[in-house]
Amino acid sequence: MMGATQGVMMDAAQVTALLEAHLDECEIIVRGSGDQYDLTVIGAVFEGMRAVKKQQLVYAALTSQIAEGSIHAVNIATFTPQEWLEHSRG
Repeated sequence: MMGATQGVMMDAAQVTALLEAHLDECEIIVRGSGDQYDLTVIGAVFEGMRAVKKQQLVYAALTSQIAEGSIHAVNIATFTPQEWLEHSRG
């Protein structure tokens, strides 16, 4: 007999599509598989937001999948376009 109900595992393309549906005009990079992902989201939508608010915005797109167990763990990095440019330069 199995314990907690596990959701259907997702792939990076499905996670990307979910994020794109909720985060307009953002560049989204998803790495990982199964139920663990590293997410990088770049967009002007993050201008002026505190780090916690940025993360909450990204998590909101995945709430159902996290609740049902399709996604277990995510690491989120968010950037405005300017922050990404500076980050990319190293």
